[in-house]
Amino acid sequence: MFARRSELATRAAGLTPRIYQLLLMIRTARRGDGRAGFSELEERLQLGKSTVTELVSRCEQRRLVRRELDGARRGVVRIRLTPDGERRLTRVVWELGDERRQLLSLLADLAGDAEVAPRR
Repeated sequence: MFARRSELATRAAGLTPRIYQLLLMIRTARRGDGRAGFSELEERLQLGKSTVTELVSRCEQRRLVRRELDGARRGVVRIRLTPDGERRLTRVVWELGDERRQLLSLLADLAGDAEVAPRR
């Protein structure tokens, strides 16, 4: 149910599920500054370098992301959301808010049941 709702929400925002995942990984980048490097995106999305590069290029053409040089690390490129990418991502995350809360609640209940269940 959550996967289907997620797909519908992403498509309503003019995104594909894979682009939505990319935008989400950029927004929640480990450094906390809303910028992610290619190696981080490859790792977090579990995709190869050429696939991530192509995905970023398509998003760049659609003006959802932009590449920036990292001022602290010479030659390193970071990816950042554009205002349009930010708006679309926010729309999907907002639309899925109730479903995410329900999913987290179910997972917490399952974790609680697992702690109480006798070990075999």
